[in-house]
Amino acid sequence: MRDFVFSCPTVTYFGADAAVRALGSELPKYGRTVMLAYGGGSVKKNGVYDAVMKLLRAAGKDVTEFGGITPNPTYAKVQEGARLAREKRVDLILAVGGGSVSDCCKVVAAQAMTGEDLWEMKFRFHAEPARFIPLGVVVTVAGTGSEQNNIAVITNEEKKIKAGMTGASPSFAALDPAYTLFAPLPQVVSGAFDTLSHCMESYFGKPLDDNLTDEIAEAVMRHVIRTARALVKEPGDLRVRGELMWAAAIGENGLLKAGKVTDFQAHQIEHQVGAYTNCNHGMGLAVIQPILYRHLYKAAPQRFARWAKNVWGAADRGDDRETALAGIAALEQFVIDVGLPNSFRKMGIADRSFYNAVARSTNIKEGCCRQLTVGEIFDILTECY
Repeated sequence: MRDFVFSCPTVTYFGADAAVRALGSELPKYGRTVMLAYGGGSVKKNGVYDAVMKLLRAAGKDVTEFGGITPNPTYAKVQEGARLAREKRVDLILAVGGGSVSDCCKVVAAQAMTGEDLWEMKFRFHAEPARFIPLGVVVTVAGTGSEQNNIAVITNEEKKIKAGMTGASPSFAALDPAYTLFAPLPQVVSGAFDTLSHCMESYFGKPLDDNLTDEIAEAVMRHVIRTARALVKEPGDLRVRGELMWAAAIGENGLLKAGKVTDFQAHQIEHQVGAYTNCNHGMGLAVIQPILYRHLYKAAPQRFARWAKNVWGAADRGDDRETALAGIAALEQFVIDVGLPNSFRKMGIADRSFYNAVARSTNIKEGCCRQLTVGEIFDILTECY
C-alpha cells in the first residue's frame, strides 16, 4: 500500500431507532434553525417526515423545509438551497433521504457560506470550499455511502456535465434499516450494486499487489453479493437491509481506498450517461461495469483472476485470463439474478445519438489497468445498448 492519511469524521448511529438516538444526541450541539431537506415527498407518505419533525420540534428547533431534490441532483437546485439557507440563517442542514439528497446538501452547505460560484472554483480555478454549514444525514435509501464523505455528484444541466464536487462532510448520520423499507425494491437493489461498484472501483486501483485494504474489500464484496441475493428473496428482512446499509457506509468511508490510487472509471462513464439521460445510477453501473471489465481484464489478468476466485468463488482455470473471464461472467449473472438491467435498452434508453457526446465528455482517468480512449468509451457504450 502507498502512504496515506485516513479520517472518517462522520459519527454514525446504526440500528433500530438510529434517528431518535442521533437527533437526541446531536441536535443540542447546534443553533435554533434547521433546514430539513428531502426528495420528492415520499418521506411524507411513509411517516419518516413526521417522525423527524417530531424530534426537531421536541428539540425546540425552527424548521425551514427544502424539498424537491431529485435523483441526479442539479446545480440549479444547489443554488436554490444555498439562497434559502442564507436567507433563513440556517444553523444545521438535516438531509433525509438517499445519496441524491445528501449530495445536494453537501454542496448547499458549502455554497451558502461563500459568494464564489463553486462550479467555477472547482473546474476553472481548482479550488475547494473551506467553510460549511454543519450537516446531518438520516439515510432512507442505502447504496451510495454518501453520508460518510465530503464528495457530492452534481449535474450541471446547462453544461451537460455530471461530476464530483467537494462539499461538507456530514457531522453525523443515522442508519436505521427500517427507514429503507419504503423504497421500491429495484431502487434498493440498484443501491446495493452501487455499493459493489464502489468496492470494485477501489479494488482495481493501484497498487495491485497483495495488501490489507484489498483483502477487506474482498470481504465486503462477498458480503454485498450474498446479502443482495438474500434481499431479493426476503425484501422485508431488516437484518439483511441493515447489512447492506453498513456495507454501503464501509464502501465509501475511505477504508477501502486507504493506500490506493483509484480512478472510478465506470462511475465517470455512467455519470455522463446520467447527464444526458437522467438514468438511475446503480442500474447504469450494472450495465456498464461488466462490459468495461471485458475491455480491461487483459491489462491486469492476475488481479482479475484473484477477484474471480476470492470474490465470486470461480475455479482456477490454469490461465489467469480464463479465470478472469469467469469472474466477469459471474458479475454479469449476478446482475441478472438480482433483477437489474443488463443493457441500456432494458433501462428504457433506446436513443444512441448521445454516445459520441458522452464519450468525448467523460473524464478519462489513468485507469485501474490502463487508460481508455474516447473511441473505446464509444465502443463500450455501443456494446451496452
